[in-house]
Amino acid sequence: MVQIAPSMLSADFLHLEHDVETVNSHADLFHLDIMDGVFVPNISYGFPVVEAIASKAARPMDAHLMIVHPEKYVERFAKTGIAMLSAHLEAMEAPLSVMGLIHSCGMKAGIAFNPDVPVERVFPYLESCDFVLVMSVFAGFGGQKFIETTYERVRTLKMEILRRGLDVKIEVDGGVSPVNAAALAEAGADILVAGSAVFKASDPAAAVAAMR
Repeated sequence: MVQIAPSMLSADFLHLEHDVETVNSHADLFHLDIMDGVFVPNISYGFPVVEAIASKAARPMDAHLMIVHPEKYVERFAKTGIAMLSAHLEAMEAPLSVMGLIHSCGMKAGIAFNPDVPVERVFPYLESCDFVLVMSVFAGFGGQKFIETTYERVRTLKMEILRRGLDVKIEVDGGVSPVNAAALAEAGADILVAGSAVFKASDPAAAVAAMR
């Protein structure tokens, strides 16, 4: 079954504990978008917010690093209790080294990449990671429109994973909603990240259920 990972970037930060409990009760993972204002134009939040979420999280935390030099922060994210950590292919000088560092800290390692990066560029690293995060919008902003070519990108990636007989999950992030969740799962997605579709919904629990 596809896992649903609400993006805390779209949560209500004045009532963060309420939204944390929503994820605990209805979803599978917490998705934490970490932005540095360098790799992407925006700045999101840092360790104080991650630690606050961690203090109440009853589901695994999945941190998506949209930052330069992600290797500098791997150990500190591990100490907060992060279960899954992904860094962008475009931001890593030595992806194999970073994946190894993430594994050595006891976390699942993922490689993320933007819509303008050919899927094939991830192929050399599939054996070294546990999941691949396919961006279906450009990293850096919430609320963007889903890019339709994502379906084919997910299918291409899934075919390569199956061809090699690997146990690598596919995560999709950006513009995911009940409208496209079924088609993404059919294409081969295992984890769906949804921010606005969950936290801006009148009934977030129903939105998660609809995506399942």
